[in-house]
Amino acid sequence: MRPFLRGCVAAAAASLLLAGCSGGGPAPDEKPAAPVSRKPVPRPTPTWNAHPASIAALGDSITRGFDACSLLADCPEVSWVTGTRSQVDSIAGRVLTATGIAANSWNLAKSGARMSDLPDQAVAAAAKKPSLVTVLMGSNDACRDSVDDMTPVADFRADFTRAMTGLHSALPKSQVFVASIPDLKRLWEVGKENPLGKQIWKLGICPSMLRDADSVSESAQSRRDAVRARVVAYNSVLKEVCAKYQHCRYDGGAVFDYRFTSDELSSWDWFHPNAQGQAQLARILYTAAFAKP
Repeated sequence: MRPFLRGCVAAAAASLLLAGCSGGGPAPDEKPAAPVSRKPVPRPTPTWNAHPASIAALGDSITRGFDACSLLADCPEVSWVTGTRSQVDSIAGRVLTATGIAANSWNLAKSGARMSDLPDQAVAAAAKKPSLVTVLMGSNDACRDSVDDMTPVADFRADFTRAMTGLHSALPKSQVFVASIPDLKRLWEVGKENPLGKQIWKLGICPSMLRDADSVSESAQSRRDAVRARVVAYNSVLKEVCAKYQHCRYDGGAVFDYRFTSDELSSWDWFHPNAQGQAQLARILYTAAFAKP
């Protein structure tokens, strides 16, 4: 090949090679490809089963129906969650068949229990393999001899987290419904005008809140406000920890916000809910657990 032809071929080849490596770009009449849209895929909301086949109730004396039927005795038959008496219309009575309450619900609450007892109750619940676990606990953590004796919020959180972790590990498909702690200051507000109730409180019922019920001193008011603030903090923990689990639902503060009256308190201690109060809890918490979208 002649020298000038070899030069032309080489130049042409180099030009083609350079064009191929650079990608060139679209021809004058060619439109660029439209960018690919990558919209985030929404995470599906877990379905909440409004008809659980079995229920395990965890908690303290409120869930046990303490002082609701007789003095210094549990009365689980009027419990807001597992009660069998028609006057209460418990959650178990609403979602289970009449014959299924005894066979498919377990009241594992303990009178006097605090949040530190919940992990052990959770273990007992896991053994039953319920499809729904309810939790109403925390009043006894605030009802202590003094404000200084109340359970620290950090300890309350650690115990509740441990219980929730255990439940969801052992029962990954089960639902957990968490009720808020009642407003203990409301107890003082509705009971302080009752002479008999105040005499009973002197026996040592929730002294951090109910001691010196007639006192309106600055220190007494400060003490009551401190107890109420601690309950508010506990409820915030319940809400925050529950929100971390897919199958957990918090009542949204329904129990704390409920403005109960003295007619719903036990005439034995003017502290625990009586049968009427238990029925109100059942109504409020059934709505919070199952009527929400």
